[in-house]
Amino acid sequence: MDLRSLTEEFHRRFDETMAAREAALVASRKAIRSSANAIRAIHRAEADEAERLMDEARRALDDGEAATERHQGVRHAGFLHDAQKEYAEARLTEAVVFGRELPDADAVGVPPAAYLNGMAEAIGEARRTVLDLLRGGWPGRAEAILATMDDMYSVLVTMDYPDAITGNLRRSTDVARSIIEKTRGDLSVSLVQQELRDALERHAEDLRGGG
Repeated sequence: MDLRSLTEEFHRRFDETMAAREAALVASRKAIRSSANAIRAIHRAEADEAERLMDEARRALDDGEAATERHQGVRHAGFLHDAQKEYAEARLTEAVVFGRELPDADAVGVPPAAYLNGMAEAIGEARRTVLDLLRGGWPGRAEAILATMDDMYSVLVTMDYPDAITGNLRRSTDVARSIIEKTRGDLSVSLVQQELRDALERHAEDLRGGG
């Protein structure tokens, strides 16, 4: 055995793996940052800016996946999964907030575990939209978004697989359930308040008419 040649070969392989890791880390950070900024733009109803940022995130993900094509250990280390999850969250949030059909995992271009965890996170973003709609006096639209949140949860709750396969989806699903229940309570209170306001306005009109 030529130990010198073996040492050089190991160094070469590890150098390649390190280069792939660094490239994937940079790409993942960029994808996460762009996805987070896209979600903020979605909540501000800046559709074009959100789309630009999500396209930016998609390109970063593509770079990260290309860098790790021959380094599966690096690809599955976790940070690329986190970036894919954030991107899926942005795409699903876009669909929920703008009232579009939810894209599937193939359309988003991420693995199932990342997609489902992104879906769980999108439920939290949907709650923010529901609260904004309730403050703006749009309970009907808020009810529609809550129904979509329920639909997403109905998918998540069926994924009874080990966390090692789903990327700790069980915990995210539990959080999503709590968010939905709080949102349902907020919506119910808002609807009752709206009914009381409407009743008071009708009563006031009747008094004015009787006078």
